Amino acid sequence: LNDLLQSVLSASYPLFKDDLGLSFAQIGLITLVYQLSASVFQPITGIIFDKYPVAWSLPIGMSFTLIGLINLAFSDNLYWILASVFLIGIGSSVLHPEASRITFLASGGKRGLAQSLFQVGGNFGGSLGPLLVALLVAPYGRQHLIVFAFVALAAIGVMYPICKWYKSYLNRMKAQTVSVRKPVHLPLPMDKTALSIAILLILIFSKYIYMASLNSYYTFYLIHKFGVSVQASQLYLFVFLIATAIGTLLGGPIGDRVGRKYVIWASILGAAPFTLIMPHVENLYLTTILSFCVGLTLSSAFPAILVYAQELLPYKLGLISGLFFGFAFGVAGIASAVLGNMADRYGIEAVYNVCGYMPLIGLVTWFLPDLKKKR
Repeated sequence: LNDLLQSVLSASYPLFKDDLGLSFAQIGLITLVYQLSASVFQPITGIIFDKYPVAWSLPIGMSFTLIGLINLAFSDNLYWILASVFLIGIGSSVLHPEASRITFLASGGKRGLAQSLFQVGGNFGGSLGPLLVALLVAPYGRQHLIVFAFVALAAIGVMYPICKWYKSYLNRMKAQTVSVRKPVHLPLPMDKTALSIAILLILIFSKYIYMASLNSYYTFYLIHKFGVSVQASQLYLFVFLIATAIGTLLGGPIGDRVGRKYVIWASILGAAPFTLIMPHVENLYLTTILSFCVGLTLSSAFPAILVYAQELLPYKLGLISGLFFGFAFGVAGIASAVLGNMADRYGIEAVYNVCGYMPLIGLVTWFLPDLKKKR
């Protein structure tokens, strides 16, 4: 439900562009403000809730998203839109590290599977956002975005039993004495841990630059190159987002079984042939197939990357979750702004010619230790 609401924002870009006469650079600025508010605050909230856990943090975050959505529906100038997306980003910055922490704690040891299930819910919701915008908003006007406020209210209702479980967990932890707590052993020395986290952040950088090009500009690319309608472009974006949901579901449990390093290898480098070919394809349906393959392969990396990092520092779950979700959002936001300016200056097709090389950065996976072998 949360990621459905987040995806409504990018799915509404063509509507705001037409109504307010926005340029690609201004579209990129909107994404930049949203992603920065969602990324800068994520590690901060992770650190705060590591030190001062709050059982009801999830509905607090969703309340920010609810207020932002209501404002977005009625915003009639760029500054109002920027303020609205800033509030939506704050909601995301609270939810992702906290929900990821609870997922890790509730996993029963199958951390990759648990993280995939958590994230596939987000990806599935994210894939529905453009479809619902195409059906419920595009034909009637962007003021109909107000219907998504009811989705935010439903999300707050879903969070209630989760928060009750988390409150009981926190009470059990407080009841334990220091003497009965098991010491936390790190799988790697601290210097190797820092190097591994740096490599994982580089991989996130390569993945999310390309994902930003699709999430923010894929509809414009299809409209420009193949002359499809706004509604049809949303349906093709839906195909890509469904592929990311499937890839996310597969990445975690495969990492549990064969090792997360190998999933990262196959995911990021495996996407390179598809990203390099796609800009040169002149057929709409083949482009759709290639975008599906890109979404399937690239998306399987994130659950493996995140759980790998959590296992490196298991006593800083909020910080790690916030850092990686926040960095992913930040890279996507900055990339959207830069790619928007590139599209204005050189054309939308130039964006995909340049971004197609990003998955090749996945070669740095070679330097990651194999934690499965160490265990």
